[in-house]
Amino acid sequence: MVATLVRRAYAGAMAVLALIGLVAVGGLLLLVLQKDGMERLPVLANELASGAFSVPATEVAGTIQPNIETPVQREQRVMTEYIAKRYRVSEGAIAGYVAAAYRAGEQYSVDPLLILAVMAVESRYNPVAESLVGAKGLMQVIPKYHLEKLADHGGEEALLEPEVNIQIGAQILREYQRRFRDTETALQVYAGAFEEPSAQYANKVFAERARLEALRQKAQKQPQSA
Repeated sequence: MVATLVRRAYAGAMAVLALIGLVAVGGLLLLVLQKDGMERLPVLANELASGAFSVPATEVAGTIQPNIETPVQREQRVMTEYIAKRYRVSEGAIAGYVAAAYRAGEQYSVDPLLILAVMAVESRYNPVAESLVGAKGLMQVIPKYHLEKLADHGGEEALLEPEVNIQIGAQILREYQRRFRDTETALQVYAGAFEEPSAQYANKVFAERARLEALRQKAQKQPQSA
């Protein structure tokens, strides 16, 4: 009986000692963890400050600048839309003729609207038009009278190329304007109607040019568009 009580007392004491030991070990581990955490705080702070834990920012591209029409571009667009609709020709083709007229006008000091008006009266913007007397292309140039001008472009057949035809036509107009110092006379000579007293041809060209001029004035008043 006494031996049994002694064994139980011993077992209880060992259990208490084991519990005390566990508590001591747990406390020691907690202290170690707390110390380590305190030492990590400066490191964590630096990492946060440097963006190590931040969400990557979305890269923003530079501001996209809209394509703003220049006054000349706006003017050409308005001319293209009007001519294409009036003469039932594709805008793509007319845009090329209009641009070529402005280039030739600048090169030879001729009003591009006058060039466009001559095209309207002569061929109604048909690049392969050919008259009974042999006039060809948009501006109905008669090649046999202007062979020297065509030599640099490959000869007579080049007149069916819109760019060449417009350049040659503008060059002829400029020469006549200089010679006669009068646009009406220059136009009548261009049409081979110098002696026609009513200047019918020139008046047709002037009427068409007046319509284009009204469009130009309107285009200049339009606000810029992207």
